Amino acid sequence: MAEREQIQPTETALRRALRRARDGVALDHAEATVLLHARGEHLAALCEAASRVRDAGLAAVGRPGVITYSRKVFIPLTRLCRDRCHYCTFATVPRRLSAPYLTPEEVLDIARRGAELGCKEALFTLGDRPEDRWRQARDWLHERGYDDTLSYLRAVAIQVLEETGLLPHLNPGVLTWTDFQRLKPVAPSMGMMLETTARRLWAEPGGPHFGSPDKEPAVRLRVLEDAGRSAVPFTTGILIGIGETYAERAESLFAIRKVARQYGGIQEVIVQNFRAKPDTPMREVPDAELAELAATIAVARLVLGPGVRIQAPPNLVDEQYALMIRAGIDDWGGVSPLTPDHVNPERPWPRIEELAQRTAEAGFTLAERLTIYPEYVRRGEPWLDPRLVPHVRALADPRTGLAIEGKRPAGIPWQEPDGGFGAVAAGRTDLHASIDTEGRTGDRRGDFDAVYGDWSALRESMRESTAGALERLDTDVKAALRRAADDPAGLTDEEALALLTADGPALEALAELADEVRRDTVGDTVTYVVNRNINFTNVCYTGCRFCAFAQRRTDPDAYTLSLEQVGRRAEESWAAGATEVCMQGGIHPDLPGTAYFDLVREVKRRVPELHVHAFSPMEIVNGATRAGLSIRDWLVQAREAGLDTIPGTAAEILDDEIRWVLTKGKLPAATWVEVIKTAHSLGIRSSATMMYGHVDSPRHWVAHLRLLARIQDETGGFTEFVPLPFVHQNAPVYLAGLARPGPTLGENRAVHAVARLLLHGRIDNVQTSWVKLGVEGSRLMLQGGANDLGGTLMEETISRMAGSQHGSRKSVRELEEIATGIGRPVRQRTTTYGEVPEERRRVARERQGLGLALL
Repeated sequence: MAEREQIQPTETALRRALRRARDGVALDHAEATVLLHARGEHLAALCEAASRVRDAGLAAVGRPGVITYSRKVFIPLTRLCRDRCHYCTFATVPRRLSAPYLTPEEVLDIARRGAELGCKEALFTLGDRPEDRWRQARDWLHERGYDDTLSYLRAVAIQVLEETGLLPHLNPGVLTWTDFQRLKPVAPSMGMMLETTARRLWAEPGGPHFGSPDKEPAVRLRVLEDAGRSAVPFTTGILIGIGETYAERAESLFAIRKVARQYGGIQEVIVQNFRAKPDTPMREVPDAELAELAATIAVARLVLGPGVRIQAPPNLVDEQYALMIRAGIDDWGGVSPLTPDHVNPERPWPRIEELAQRTAEAGFTLAERLTIYPEYVRRGEPWLDPRLVPHVRALADPRTGLAIEGKRPAGIPWQEPDGGFGAVAAGRTDLHASIDTEGRTGDRRGDFDAVYGDWSALRESMRESTAGALERLDTDVKAALRRAADDPAGLTDEEALALLTADGPALEALAELADEVRRDTVGDTVTYVVNRNINFTNVCYTGCRFCAFAQRRTDPDAYTLSLEQVGRRAEESWAAGATEVCMQGGIHPDLPGTAYFDLVREVKRRVPELHVHAFSPMEIVNGATRAGLSIRDWLVQAREAGLDTIPGTAAEILDDEIRWVLTKGKLPAATWVEVIKTAHSLGIRSSATMMYGHVDSPRHWVAHLRLLARIQDETGGFTEFVPLPFVHQNAPVYLAGLARPGPTLGENRAVHAVARLLLHGRIDNVQTSWVKLGVEGSRLMLQGGANDLGGTLMEETISRMAGSQHGSRKSVRELEEIATGIGRPVRQRTTTYGEVPEERRRVARERQGLGLALL
């Protein structure tokens, strides 16, 4: 790999950048690059500016003049790794180890000895997914019943919590969104060094990261984003002196700042200097100089601002403690009185007493913190999982969030919050009824400015993309209609886009054609199901920006039903003639791993014949991670509990470019697909949905429909497609000024019609949502490709909380009149579009599909 020459800035450029830093002006990338060259008197001036920013940040969080550290033990769970970093001595090969992994007994021995010395953090460091490279790692895990390294890590982290009370901080390398869901309940914080965004250091032969799949900068940035989306307090940082230019180093800092601003989850940034080690390919590379380290810390402070904690490892600064403090650090990181730094074994930790003395000499007080920073301790939900609250509270000062000095940890059971789904109801449990009479208390939840991430950062990221612009193509609409008439599913993407933007006579022709295809496919009969929605809780901290249903547990509109209430509503629905209950709810942080199974069993216990259509892919992932099961194993157990089919909700738009605008923490598109395919492979069928008309555009709609078609070709498991127009009135993303006010009537007609065409021969049933479109809107869709009206619902809270004005229930008569009003026959159906037994149809007509409380 060829080295790149550093371009030395002029004296004038340095002085100009320093003046802007001194005046508190936000630096751009070019100015940050210039300041990284500061040395001598320029470095002193740079550090002075950085110190002021640091001091302001400490004052703002209530600990002026305090520099923190964490008293820890270092647990090298495995030194095997699938990567080949050219500077690393931590990773090794199986023949140099007595065993691929530390045993639980060895882990607990380290943790117990640390607890005796007052340590409160158990730092788990390990190589990235060693089982992918080393047979010895795979065999060791499988012999002990673990699917992968992360499963073992999760298990031993729980043992450390229960046996010693130390708080795990996990550094397992690259994690997926799903991995974060698995590990968050067992660790208050996690981390992974970004190191650098210089892709050439990974891609070019001879680069320090060449041959290391987990070191691709885009992959590592995605990990930082997924940590923020998952509300995991996360530690990251840069490694300087490995061949990056100053411009590339500045790019890394700005990349971290972007993630920190957008998600608020970067709890600290480590600025670490490269130290050459013997027996590595980079053993001849010069160490990064300490003046260079100080300049980088100072620039990091100015770029990242006062709200981000910045750390320099004290064993790598060669007694230059005062210089690093002047440069703007406010944390020394983890320091162990017991274990060595296994990543830099040649560099012993300073004694904590010495570190306190050196810190005091620089005019600061050294204070102990926990592995989770005080700001996140004090915020609590959603940053701290309820299962970890007792462990953190036992060690945290309730006033400051810092560690209780001198407190020795003790083991505390790690368990589900209450051992089963709630026995006691809480909050506004009559919301399903009072939403139509009293409405919601306010137009937004109490933590509007925090739970969704930073709105200004989101707005900036949207400007960087083309999402939201409606395309109009040159493709001939008439030609596209001719193609669709001959081969509806054979439309090209360009032709489908042309049809989606059709208006006037072309739109009428499109609707007429879709209606003909519908008639040829399923006939003229309009179908519906007598069902009841049961939204068992609306407490949720996922941060979906389109959702007006989710509430904090303390908000006036928040509620959680008891198991008895859920069962009673199921009985009421059966008495009203229902054949289905549809159960979905918020991702309540207190839900135990058995919650979803408990709900299904209760419904089946009360009404064995009632079809249970329940749990979105997001809920399924949540249930699986809470129970410590794979998605497949969780679905198997859910089916055994009585689950029949699942709703294909939580899809929104299956394009992560759009998803990460719509939601802060929901599952990625690939995970949604994984859940759906897994369910279908087990014989659990599902609906398919698409929510449109917000920050998306027709190209996203076409791609979404194409993906659904591919899944159906593979599995055949979709029962219907349900287009869901965005209801904007109370949606946070609309209130923040980022989304348009839902789709137009023409777009609604075009989406239903094009869905009928593109899904022809694959998904026969296209449903229209009367909740979102009303009676007349639904009739138009039935005349333009749709054939199904969905359900009577009995209660509907999600769309009503968002501002829908079309009610929350329909009687059988009202639902049938939507179809008969346009001269179409109508038929009650089952969830899977089968025939309904005569007894059910009779009861439904007598009761009109309304529970006793609703008559």
